[in-house]
Amino acid sequence: MSEKKSFFQRRKRTLIFMAVVLVILAVVILNLQSRREKTVKVTVEKVKKQDLTSIVSASGEIKPKKNINISAQVPGRIIKIGVEEGQEVKAGNFLLKLDSTQYEANADRDRNFIQAAKADLIQAEARLVRDKSAYDRQTKLFEEQLISKDVLEGVKLEYDVSEAQLNAIRFQIKQAEANLKSTMDNLNKTVFNAPINGMITSLRVEEGETAIIGTMNNPGTVLMILADLSVMEVEVEVDETDVVGVKLGQEANIRVDAFPDTVFKGKVTEIGSSALQKVTGGTTTQEAKDFKVVVTLENPSQKLKPGLSASADIVTARKNSVLAVPISALVLHDRVAAPGDRPDAKKEEEGVFTVENGRVKFQRIEKGISGGMNIEITAGLKENQDIVTGPYASLRELKDGVLIKTEPQKETKTS
Repeated sequence: MSEKKSFFQRRKRTLIFMAVVLVILAVVILNLQSRREKTVKVTVEKVKKQDLTSIVSASGEIKPKKNINISAQVPGRIIKIGVEEGQEVKAGNFLLKLDSTQYEANADRDRNFIQAAKADLIQAEARLVRDKSAYDRQTKLFEEQLISKDVLEGVKLEYDVSEAQLNAIRFQIKQAEANLKSTMDNLNKTVFNAPINGMITSLRVEEGETAIIGTMNNPGTVLMILADLSVMEVEVEVDETDVVGVKLGQEANIRVDAFPDTVFKGKVTEIGSSALQKVTGGTTTQEAKDFKVVVTLENPSQKLKPGLSASADIVTARKNSVLAVPISALVLHDRVAAPGDRPDAKKEEEGVFTVENGRVKFQRIEKGISGGMNIEITAGLKENQDIVTGPYASLRELKDGVLIKTEPQKETKTS
Protein backbone atom coordinates (compact mmCIF):
# COMPACT_ATOMS: atom_id res chain seq x y z
CA MET A 1 0.00 0.00 0.00
CA SER A 2 2.87 2.32 0.83
CA GLU A 3 4.50 1.48 -2.55
CA LYS A 4 1.38 2.56 -4.49
CA LYS A 5 1.25 5.83 -2.58
CA SER A 6 4.88 6.67 -3.30
CA PHE A 7 4.28 5.89 -7.03
CA PHE A 8 1.39 8.32 -7.25
CA GLN A 9 3.40 10.97 -5.39
CA ARG A 10 6.22 10.59 -7.87
CA ARG A 11 3.69 10.73 -10.73
CA LYS A 12 2.16 13.89 -9.30
CA ARG A 13 5.51 15.64 -9.09
CA THR A 14 6.15 14.79 -12.77
CA LEU A 15 2.78 16.20 -13.87
CA ILE A 16 3.34 19.37 -11.88
CA PHE A 17 6.78 19.77 -13.43
CA MET A 18 5.39 19.27 -16.91
CA ALA A 19 2.61 21.80 -16.27
CA VAL A 20 5.15 24.38 -15.14
CA VAL A 21 7.22 23.75 -18.26
CA LEU A 22 4.14 24.19 -20.50
CA VAL A 23 3.24 27.45 -18.79
CA ILE A 24 6.77 28.75 -19.28
CA LEU A 25 6.68 27.74 -22.97
CA ALA A 26 3.34 29.45 -23.42
CA VAL A 27 4.69 32.66 -21.88
CA VAL A 28 7.77 32.52 -24.12
CA ILE A 29 5.62 31.94 -27.24
CA LEU A 30 3.30 34.83 -26.36
CA ASN A 31 6.28 37.04 -25.74
CA LEU A 32 7.80 36.12 -29.12
CA GLN A 33 4.51 36.78 -30.88
CA SER A 34 4.26 40.18 -29.25
CA ARG A 35 7.74 41.00 -30.55
CA ARG A 36 7.10 39.62 -34.08
CA GLU A 37 7.91 42.01 -36.95
CA LYS A 38 4.97 44.06 -38.16
CA THR A 39 3.65 43.17 -41.65
CA VAL A 40 1.80 45.39 -44.15
CA LYS A 41 -1.14 43.98 -46.06
CA VAL A 42 -0.86 44.66 -49.81
CA THR A 43 -2.08 43.42 -53.16
CA VAL A 44 0.49 42.06 -55.59
CA GLU A 45 0.42 41.65 -59.37
CA LYS A 46 2.87 40.42 -61.95
CA VAL A 47 4.34 42.66 -64.61
CA LYS A 48 2.93 41.53 -67.93
CA LYS A 49 2.76 42.59 -71.55
CA GLN A 50 -0.37 44.40 -72.70
CA ASP A 51 -1.77 46.36 -75.64
CA LEU A 52 -2.04 50.04 -74.72
CA THR A 53 -3.95 52.86 -76.40
CA SER A 54 -3.28 56.40 -75.22
CA ILE A 55 -6.35 58.63 -75.46
CA VAL A 56 -6.89 62.36 -74.94
CA SER A 57 -10.50 63.18 -74.11
CA ALA A 58 -12.08 66.60 -74.53
CA SER A 59 -15.56 68.07 -74.88
CA GLY A 60 -16.99 70.63 -77.26
CA GLU A 61 -19.74 70.99 -79.83
CA ILE A 62 -20.67 70.08 -83.38
CA LYS A 63 -20.02 72.75 -86.01
CA PRO A 64 -20.21 72.80 -89.80
CA LYS A 65 -16.93 73.43 -91.59
CA LYS A 66 -18.54 76.25 -93.57
CA ASN A 67 -20.80 78.47 -91.49
CA ILE A 68 -21.65 81.87 -93.03
CA ASN A 69 -23.34 84.74 -91.24
CA ILE A 70 -25.41 86.70 -93.78
CA SER A 71 -25.20 90.29 -92.51
CA ALA A 72 -26.39 93.62 -93.86
CA GLN A 73 -23.72 95.69 -95.60
CA VAL A 74 -26.07 98.61 -96.28
CA PRO A 75 -28.96 99.83 -94.11
CA GLY A 76 -32.48 99.27 -95.30
CA ARG A 77 -35.93 97.91 -94.54
CA ILE A 78 -36.47 94.23 -95.31
CA ILE A 79 -39.22 93.97 -97.92
CA LYS A 80 -38.96 90.30 -98.94
CA ILE A 81 -37.61 87.04 -97.47
CA GLY A 82 -37.43 84.13 -99.89
CA VAL A 83 -36.39 81.28 -97.56
CA GLU A 84 -37.40 79.60 -94.31
CA GLU A 85 -35.30 78.27 -91.47
CA GLY A 86 -34.21 74.69 -92.17
CA GLN A 87 -34.56 75.11 -95.95
CA GLU A 88 -31.81 73.79 -98.21
CA VAL A 89 -30.57 76.21 -100.88
CA LYS A 90 -28.19 76.14 -103.82
CA ALA A 91 -25.49 78.69 -104.56
CA GLY A 92 -27.13 81.68 -106.26
CA ASN A 93 -30.65 81.12 -104.89
CA PHE A 94 -32.52 84.25 -103.74
CA LEU A 95 -32.52 84.76 -99.97
CA LEU A 96 -33.65 88.26 -99.03
CA LYS A 97 -34.19 91.79 -100.39
CA LEU A 98 -33.93 95.24 -98.79
CA ASP A 99 -35.79 98.36 -99.90
CA SER A 100 -33.67 99.76 -102.74
CA THR A 101 -35.64 102.93 -103.59
CA GLN A 102 -32.99 105.31 -102.27
CA TYR A 103 -30.11 103.45 -103.95
CA GLU A 104 -31.95 103.36 -107.31
CA ALA A 105 -32.55 107.10 -107.06
CA ASN A 106 -28.88 107.70 -106.32
CA ALA A 107 -27.93 105.60 -109.34
CA ASP A 108 -30.26 107.63 -111.62
CA ARG A 109 -28.77 110.87 -110.25
CA ASP A 110 -25.24 109.70 -111.00
CA ARG A 111 -26.19 108.57 -114.51
CA ASN A 112 -27.83 111.92 -115.30
CA PHE A 113 -24.81 113.79 -113.98
CA ILE A 114 -22.55 111.74 -116.27
CA GLN A 115 -24.77 112.45 -119.28
CA ALA A 116 -24.75 116.19 -118.54
CA ALA A 117 -21.00 116.15 -118.07
CA LYS A 118 -20.54 114.36 -121.38
CA ALA A 119 -22.61 117.08 -123.11
CA ASP A 120 -20.41 119.73 -121.50
CA LEU A 121 -17.41 117.73 -122.68
CA ILE A 122 -18.57 117.98 -126.30
CA GLN A 123 -18.92 121.76 -125.98
CA ALA A 124 -15.56 122.05 -124.28
CA GLU A 125 -13.90 120.01 -127.02
CA ALA A 126 -15.48 122.29 -129.67
CA ARG A 127 -14.27 125.43 -127.90
CA LEU A 128 -10.81 123.95 -127.61
CA VAL A 129 -10.70 123.24 -131.35
CA ARG A 130 -11.90 126.81 -132.10
CA ASP A 131 -9.42 128.43 -129.71
CA LYS A 132 -6.56 126.29 -131.03
CA SER A 133 -7.33 127.36 -134.62
CA ALA A 134 -7.44 130.99 -133.53
CA TYR A 135 -4.17 130.62 -131.70
CA ASP A 136 -2.51 129.03 -134.78
CA ARG A 137 -3.68 131.89 -137.01
CA GLN A 138 -2.54 134.55 -134.60
CA THR A 139 0.83 132.83 -134.30
CA LYS A 140 1.38 133.12 -138.09
CA LEU A 141 0.33 136.77 -138.06
CA PHE A 142 2.69 137.43 -135.19
CA GLU A 143 5.53 135.78 -137.10
CA GLU A 144 4.74 138.13 -140.04
CA GLN A 145 4.74 141.01 -137.53
CA LEU A 146 1.15 141.90 -138.36
CA ILE A 147 -0.08 141.75 -134.72
CA SER A 148 1.43 142.67 -131.45
CA LYS A 149 2.67 140.25 -128.80
CA ASP A 150 -0.12 141.30 -126.43
CA VAL A 151 -2.77 140.13 -128.90
CA LEU A 152 -1.01 136.76 -129.31
CA GLU A 153 -0.80 136.28 -125.54
CA GLY A 154 -4.53 137.03 -125.16
CA VAL A 155 -5.41 134.36 -127.73
CA LYS A 156 -3.00 131.89 -126.05
CA LEU A 157 -4.69 132.52 -122.70
CA GLU A 158 -8.12 131.69 -124.14
CA TYR A 159 -6.70 128.48 -125.63
CA ASP A 160 -5.16 127.41 -122.29
CA VAL A 161 -8.43 128.12 -120.44
CA SER A 162 -10.39 125.98 -122.92
CA GLU A 163 -7.91 123.12 -122.49
CA ALA A 164 -8.13 123.35 -118.69
CA GLN A 165 -11.94 123.36 -118.81
CA LEU A 166 -11.89 120.29 -121.03
CA ASN A 167 -9.61 118.41 -118.59
CA ALA A 168 -11.78 119.46 -115.63
CA ILE A 169 -14.89 118.06 -117.30
CA ARG A 170 -13.08 114.80 -118.02
CA PHE A 171 -12.11 114.49 -114.32
CA GLN A 172 -15.72 115.23 -113.33
CA ILE A 173 -16.91 112.42 -115.58
CA LYS A 174 -14.43 109.98 -114.02
CA GLN A 175 -15.53 111.00 -110.53
CA ALA A 176 -19.19 110.62 -111.47
CA GLU A 177 -18.52 107.17 -112.94
CA ALA A 178 -16.80 106.15 -109.69
CA ASN A 179 -19.79 107.44 -107.71
CA LEU A 180 -22.12 105.45 -109.97
CA LYS A 181 -20.03 102.32 -109.45
CA SER A 182 -20.24 102.77 -105.65
CA THR A 183 -23.98 103.43 -105.85
CA MET A 184 -24.53 100.33 -107.99
CA ASP A 185 -22.50 98.29 -105.51
CA ASN A 186 -24.78 99.47 -102.69
CA LEU A 187 -27.80 98.75 -104.86
CA ASN A 188 -26.58 95.20 -105.50
CA LYS A 189 -26.09 94.74 -101.74
CA THR A 190 -29.82 95.15 -101.19
CA VAL A 191 -30.34 91.70 -102.76
CA PHE A 192 -28.92 88.63 -101.00
CA ASN A 193 -28.24 85.38 -102.86
CA ALA A 194 -26.82 82.17 -101.40
CA PRO A 195 -23.01 82.16 -101.68
CA ILE A 196 -22.76 78.36 -101.22
CA ASN A 197 -24.88 75.23 -101.18
CA GLY A 198 -26.21 74.62 -97.70
CA MET A 199 -29.04 74.93 -95.23
CA ILE A 200 -30.53 77.98 -93.51
CA THR A 201 -29.76 77.02 -89.92
CA SER A 202 -30.99 80.30 -88.43
CA LEU A 203 -33.34 83.01 -89.72
CA ARG A 204 -33.24 85.97 -87.36
CA VAL A 205 -35.34 88.66 -89.05
CA GLU A 206 -38.84 89.25 -90.34
CA GLU A 207 -40.18 91.27 -93.25
CA GLY A 208 -40.59 94.91 -92.26
CA GLU A 209 -37.60 95.00 -89.90
CA THR A 210 -34.75 97.39 -90.56
CA ALA A 211 -31.31 95.95 -91.17
CA ILE A 212 -28.48 97.88 -89.53
CA ILE A 213 -24.86 97.78 -90.65
CA GLY A 214 -22.13 97.15 -88.12
CA THR A 215 -19.64 99.63 -86.70
CA MET A 216 -16.37 99.16 -84.85
CA ASN A 217 -18.06 98.66 -81.46
CA ASN A 218 -21.51 97.59 -82.62
CA PRO A 219 -21.98 94.47 -84.78
CA GLY A 220 -24.43 94.70 -87.63
CA THR A 221 -27.66 92.80 -88.01
CA VAL A 222 -27.13 89.09 -88.73
CA LEU A 223 -30.00 88.34 -91.07
CA MET A 224 -29.53 84.57 -91.30
CA ILE A 225 -26.92 81.81 -90.99
CA LEU A 226 -26.14 79.53 -93.92
CA ALA A 227 -24.20 76.33 -93.20
CA ASP A 228 -22.81 73.57 -95.38
CA LEU A 229 -23.76 70.44 -93.43
CA SER A 230 -21.99 68.06 -95.79
CA VAL A 231 -18.74 68.53 -93.82
CA MET A 232 -19.16 68.54 -90.03
CA GLU A 233 -16.54 69.15 -87.36
CA VAL A 234 -16.20 68.86 -83.62
CA GLU A 235 -14.46 71.79 -81.98
CA VAL A 236 -13.10 70.75 -78.57
CA GLU A 237 -10.91 72.36 -75.93
CA VAL A 238 -7.85 70.32 -74.93
CA ASP A 239 -5.81 70.98 -71.80
CA GLU A 240 -2.25 72.23 -72.24
CA THR A 241 -0.82 69.07 -70.65
CA ASP A 242 -2.54 66.89 -73.28
CA VAL A 243 -2.35 69.03 -76.43
CA VAL A 244 1.39 68.34 -76.86
CA GLY A 245 0.52 64.74 -77.76
CA VAL A 246 -2.16 65.66 -80.30
CA LYS A 247 -1.03 65.59 -83.95
CA LEU A 248 -2.74 66.28 -87.27
CA GLY A 249 -4.31 63.19 -88.81
CA GLN A 250 -4.81 61.28 -85.54
CA GLU A 251 -7.97 59.22 -85.30
CA ALA A 252 -10.75 60.14 -82.90
CA ASN A 253 -14.00 58.61 -81.66
CA ILE A 254 -16.81 61.13 -81.36
CA ARG A 255 -19.79 60.73 -79.05
CA VAL A 256 -22.73 63.10 -79.32
CA ASP A 257 -24.98 63.52 -76.30
CA ALA A 258 -28.07 63.43 -78.50
CA PHE A 259 -27.04 60.02 -79.94
CA PRO A 260 -25.55 58.11 -76.98
CA ASP A 261 -25.53 54.75 -78.78
CA THR A 262 -23.60 55.98 -81.84
CA VAL A 263 -19.85 56.48 -82.18
CA PHE A 264 -18.72 58.69 -85.06
CA LYS A 265 -15.24 58.44 -86.58
CA GLY A 266 -13.06 61.44 -87.34
CA LYS A 267 -9.53 62.79 -87.71
CA VAL A 268 -7.74 65.77 -86.24
CA THR A 269 -7.59 68.50 -88.90
CA GLU A 270 -6.67 71.61 -86.90
CA ILE A 271 -4.71 72.35 -83.71
CA GLY A 272 -4.68 75.81 -82.16
CA SER A 273 -1.27 77.44 -81.89
CA SER A 274 -2.19 79.64 -78.93
CA ALA A 275 -4.26 79.21 -75.79
CA LEU A 276 -7.91 80.16 -75.83
CA GLN A 277 -8.71 83.37 -73.99
CA LYS A 278 -11.48 83.15 -71.43
CA VAL A 279 -13.66 86.20 -70.87
CA THR A 280 -14.98 86.49 -67.31
CA GLY A 281 -16.97 89.53 -66.30
CA GLY A 282 -15.76 91.46 -69.32
CA THR A 283 -12.12 90.77 -68.45
CA THR A 284 -9.96 88.50 -70.57
CA THR A 285 -8.07 85.89 -68.55
CA GLN A 286 -5.86 82.93 -69.39
CA GLU A 287 -6.07 80.97 -66.15
CA ALA A 288 -7.31 77.81 -67.85
CA LYS A 289 -4.80 76.98 -70.57
CA ASP A 290 -6.94 75.20 -73.15
CA PHE A 291 -6.23 74.88 -76.86
CA LYS A 292 -8.73 74.54 -79.69
CA VAL A 293 -8.60 71.24 -81.56
CA VAL A 294 -10.84 70.53 -84.55
CA VAL A 295 -11.83 66.98 -85.50
CA THR A 296 -13.49 66.48 -88.89
CA LEU A 297 -16.08 63.70 -89.06
CA GLU A 298 -15.52 61.13 -91.80
CA ASN A 299 -19.13 60.19 -92.51
CA PRO A 300 -21.38 62.72 -90.77
CA SER A 301 -24.99 61.74 -90.23
CA GLN A 302 -27.71 63.97 -91.67
CA LYS A 303 -29.24 63.99 -88.20
CA LEU A 304 -26.33 65.99 -86.77
CA LYS A 305 -27.10 69.65 -86.12
CA PRO A 306 -24.78 72.56 -85.35
CA GLY A 307 -24.45 73.26 -81.64
CA LEU A 308 -24.95 69.70 -80.36
CA SER A 309 -22.74 68.84 -77.40
CA ALA A 310 -20.10 66.23 -78.15
CA SER A 311 -16.94 64.67 -76.75
CA ALA A 312 -13.89 63.43 -78.63
CA ASP A 313 -11.52 60.62 -77.65
CA ILE A 314 -8.37 61.31 -79.66
CA VAL A 315 -6.04 58.33 -80.08
CA THR A 316 -2.57 59.82 -79.59
CA ALA A 317 -0.57 56.56 -79.47
CA ARG A 318 -0.92 52.79 -79.77
CA LYS A 319 1.54 50.09 -78.67
CA ASN A 320 1.11 46.34 -78.74
CA SER A 321 2.61 43.79 -76.34
CA VAL A 322 4.57 46.16 -74.11
CA LEU A 323 5.39 45.81 -70.41
CA ALA A 324 2.75 47.63 -68.38
CA VAL A 325 1.70 48.06 -64.77
CA PRO A 326 -1.34 49.66 -63.12
CA ILE A 327 -0.95 53.40 -62.62
CA SER A 328 -1.93 52.85 -58.99
CA ALA A 329 1.37 51.00 -58.41
CA LEU A 330 3.49 54.13 -59.08
CA VAL A 331 4.96 55.87 -56.04
CA LEU A 332 7.34 58.73 -55.37
CA HIS A 333 10.44 57.85 -53.39
CA ASP A 334 13.09 60.03 -51.82
CA ARG A 335 15.99 60.13 -54.21
CA VAL A 336 19.45 59.29 -52.92
CA ALA A 337 21.71 62.18 -53.84
CA ALA A 338 24.61 61.18 -56.05
CA PRO A 339 28.02 62.87 -56.19
CA GLY A 340 28.04 65.72 -58.67
CA ASP A 341 24.27 66.34 -58.56
CA ARG A 342 23.22 69.91 -59.19
CA PRO A 343 21.47 71.82 -56.39
CA ASP A 344 18.28 71.99 -58.44
CA ALA A 345 18.22 68.22 -59.14
CA LYS A 346 14.98 66.42 -58.38
CA LYS A 347 14.72 65.20 -54.79
CA GLU A 348 12.19 62.49 -55.64
CA GLU A 349 12.07 59.74 -58.19
CA GLU A 350 9.18 57.66 -59.49
CA GLY A 351 9.06 53.91 -59.31
CA VAL A 352 7.32 50.82 -57.90
CA PHE A 353 7.85 48.41 -55.02
CA THR A 354 8.95 44.97 -56.15
CA VAL A 355 8.49 41.85 -53.99
CA GLU A 356 11.41 39.56 -53.12
CA ASN A 357 11.14 36.82 -50.46
CA GLY A 358 8.16 38.43 -48.81
CA ARG A 359 9.80 41.85 -48.57
CA VAL A 360 9.55 44.95 -50.76
CA LYS A 361 12.23 46.91 -52.53
CA PHE A 362 11.84 50.24 -54.34
CA GLN A 363 12.69 50.07 -58.02
CA ARG A 364 13.07 53.19 -60.15
CA ILE A 365 11.34 52.93 -63.53
CA GLU A 366 11.05 54.78 -66.82
CA LYS A 367 7.58 55.31 -68.27
CA GLY A 368 6.13 55.31 -71.75
CA ILE A 369 2.55 55.91 -72.85
CA SER A 370 -0.47 55.47 -70.61
CA GLY A 371 -3.59 53.63 -71.66
CA GLY A 372 -6.65 53.45 -69.46
CA MET A 373 -5.59 52.44 -65.95
CA ASN A 374 -2.20 51.07 -67.05
CA ILE A 375 1.10 52.65 -68.03
CA GLU A 376 3.98 51.40 -70.15
CA ILE A 377 7.30 50.60 -68.46
CA THR A 378 10.27 51.15 -70.76
CA ALA A 379 13.00 50.40 -68.21
CA GLY A 380 13.39 49.10 -64.66
CA LEU A 381 11.17 45.99 -64.64
CA LYS A 382 10.99 42.56 -66.21
CA GLU A 383 8.08 40.44 -67.28
CA ASN A 384 6.43 38.32 -64.53
CA GLN A 385 8.15 40.33 -61.80
CA ASP A 386 5.94 40.80 -58.69
CA ILE A 387 5.06 44.38 -57.77
CA VAL A 388 2.84 45.98 -55.13
CA THR A 389 -0.27 47.56 -56.65
CA GLY A 390 -2.14 48.76 -53.58
CA PRO A 391 -3.95 49.75 -51.56
CA TYR A 392 -2.96 53.44 -51.59
CA ALA A 393 -2.73 53.68 -47.78
CA SER A 394 -0.35 50.72 -47.66
CA LEU A 395 1.83 52.07 -50.46
CA ARG A 396 2.42 55.22 -48.43
CA GLU A 397 3.77 53.15 -45.52
CA LEU A 398 6.13 50.95 -47.51
CA LYS A 399 9.89 51.27 -47.33
CA ASP A 400 12.73 49.08 -48.50
CA GLY A 401 12.83 45.78 -46.58
CA VAL A 402 9.33 45.99 -45.09
CA LEU A 403 7.67 42.59 -44.61
CA ILE A 404 4.35 42.27 -46.43
CA LYS A 405 1.33 40.06 -46.35
CA THR A 406 -0.39 39.47 -49.67
CA GLU A 407 -4.13 39.96 -49.89
CA PRO A 408 -6.29 38.62 -52.72
CA GLN A 409 -7.46 41.21 -55.22
CA LYS A 410 -11.08 42.24 -55.16
CA GLU A 411 -12.91 41.30 -58.31
CA THR A 412 -14.73 44.14 -60.01
CA LYS A 413 -18.31 43.40 -60.87
CA THR A 414 -19.35 44.07 -64.41
CA SER A 415 -22.89 45.03 -65.13
